[in-house]
Amino acid sequence: MLHRKSPEGLICITQPLHAQVSGQLARAWGNEDFGHFVPSQEVCVAAEQHDIGWLWWEAAPTLNPHSGYPHQFTELPTEVHVGIWVGAKQLALPLGRYVALLVSMHGTGLYERFTRWQNSPKAIQIVQDFLKREYTFQSQLIASLRNDSYYAPYVMPEVIGRNRQLVAIWDALSIILCQGFQGEQQVNQVPTASGATKLTLTAEEDNPFQIAVSPWPFQQTQVTLTYEGHLLHETFTDETAMREALRGDSWRTISTTLKPMY
Repeated sequence: MLHRKSPEGLICITQPLHAQVSGQLARAWGNEDFGHFVPSQEVCVAAEQHDIGWLWWEAAPTLNPHSGYPHQFTELPTEVHVGIWVGAKQLALPLGRYVALLVSMHGTGLYERFTRWQNSPKAIQIVQDFLKREYTFQSQLIASLRNDSYYAPYVMPEVIGRNRQLVAIWDALSIILCQGFQGEQQVNQVPTASGATKLTLTAEEDNPFQIAVSPWPFQQTQVTLTYEGHLLHETFTDETAMREALRGDSWRTISTTLKPMY
């Protein structure tokens, strides 16, 4: 769950809906400076479905008693977070081997980059066991894809590495855009046609739904992202009441427009 503050209250955006924004970014991505990616369809689907493991949790989100709102994705205990990612690969596999590979790699990449889980022996063991199983799954998929004449070129380490990094970048951009921000935000290590760069996002002072991006990584001269969330007008002390509110009709549709910075 992602939280976005609004004048009306708090807009709660589910992980799968945020992932749809990643997919929108992926399908708009690429130009002479930033290059393109292959296999394009599979990479776009992986970006769009990278949080597929969250489906069951988002159907019954848990209450954070300190905030009175649903837990954000960064607030869950390690064992719950790992449990979500354990099931992701099996949900993704029906979408294809390459999609499942990138989804699994995105999950392991999160634990490789963010190490808050190293705060207790129990959490360390849980994550290490998860990583071991995922690495085995990934190796098996790569071996299978390498024996496929169509997919063999796409499992070269440099291709997988670039695609994996792109999914992580689209995820990071989507989180920033869905949560909303003022001023500037930056995203580092963005793959280009010849290396990597840093993206700078600048929100207009009087319109946070208009974002200038530099350098410009997209095909078109303007990209509009559309997503939705549930508006909560109040905080909660009862988890059942919170879930009922999230099942109500307080949907809000949000559009964010990206433009080059001139």
